[in-house]
Amino acid sequence: MKRTLRCLPLLACFVLLAVLPASAQKAKQKKLVQKIMKRHSGQFRKVLDNPDAYRVQILYTQIDRDAQNMPTFTSYQYRVNPQEYFYPASTVKLPASLLALEKLNELNIEGLNKYTPLQVDSAYSGQSAVRTDSTSENLLPSVAHYIKKILLVSDNDAYNRLYEFLGQQHLNETLHRKGFKDVRLQHRLSIFLSPDENRHTNPFTFYQGDKILYRQPLVNNPNPVPQIEAKLAKGYYKGDKLVNEPMDFTAKNYISVEVLQGILKSVLFPEAVPAQQRFNLTDDDYAFLYRYMSMLPRESDYPKYDPKEYPDSYVKFLMFGDSKERLPEHIRIFNKVGDAYGFLIDNAYVVDFESKVEFLLTAVIYVNEDEILNDEKYNYEDLGFPFMKNLGQAIYKHELKRKKKNLPDLSKFKLDYSTKQEASSE
Repeated sequence: MKRTLRCLPLLACFVLLAVLPASAQKAKQKKLVQKIMKRHSGQFRKVLDNPDAYRVQILYTQIDRDAQNMPTFTSYQYRVNPQEYFYPASTVKLPASLLALEKLNELNIEGLNKYTPLQVDSAYSGQSAVRTDSTSENLLPSVAHYIKKILLVSDNDAYNRLYEFLGQQHLNETLHRKGFKDVRLQHRLSIFLSPDENRHTNPFTFYQGDKILYRQPLVNNPNPVPQIEAKLAKGYYKGDKLVNEPMDFTAKNYISVEVLQGILKSVLFPEAVPAQQRFNLTDDDYAFLYRYMSMLPRESDYPKYDPKEYPDSYVKFLMFGDSKERLPEHIRIFNKVGDAYGFLIDNAYVVDFESKVEFLLTAVIYVNEDEILNDEKYNYEDLGFPFMKNLGQAIYKHELKRKKKNLPDLSKFKLDYSTKQEASSE
């Protein structure tokens, strides 16, 4: 190396010496998430010592604003790998919610919108019908009410109805066309149906009084979703019987960490992503989504939730874990969580209005230390929730100290959660 430097022209030497520190700095930045966790090593020691066992994936994105408040994004990864399977659980409900709103807009039928009453019929094996919804103010189901229940408490039946309205083929192909390729959404949640039954989705009718606005027949996906083999753990329970072999997740849902955050970024910052990745939503749709993505269960009247059963942290894992305390008023989290089969996932945009802090954070951890699935012995309380809480707080503390050229104007995300505002939106 010394001989090479002597042979170079003097200017080239200076250029090379300038590049080396920048290159080293870039390599250092790639390990930023790991570095932040190491600052709090007592909290993360177990995971840092064996991250492969916990299948940890973290995507942290810093947001910087220009003088016009336009955001730019800088992302840092820890073990992010779209080839490493994790079960996405309820995180799939956000893309379904966005696509359901988009589909209504693209049908472009006068009087048809997210608040329009609907009924679901049964026309195939495994299907069930819906006529009423006891949690709705008018006792009738609608796309808007299903999305509310999804975002407030992660209701599974509400997701299943949106899945049925969209149809399996439309759900997957539309996401793929938007550039979100690492997605396979193959089934309803919490009910066990065959692949054939999941390819068939229910008839829908949207109506206004006695007038039918739109009728959708039974839909079948003729092209099964392409599958990639995925097996987890060393055993699983099938009923009361222990099966001593890995459980096959090949026919289950899949979505990558990068796609999860990409979809979140697209709905929160549509002006800052490529046009292809945006969803066809109205201004009212965006306001509706921001409200219920960040609303706490106790702030809702329809549906009404008991704060003892649904504390503020119920679907806010990052920063707050499973805390029973009230969240600070100046912090709001726009997110969608998931938990099943020992996986905990949170896909979040965190805002602190007082300190002018904002960041995107998507994290996955697998907490199943006995490596047996379906035994209900997952390590959520002693490992999963503390990890999510500590990770969110560690990134938040880092953001508090991070210098920014322009402080963000966060007024877009400062919302009115009063029940009066909720009632007037319908």
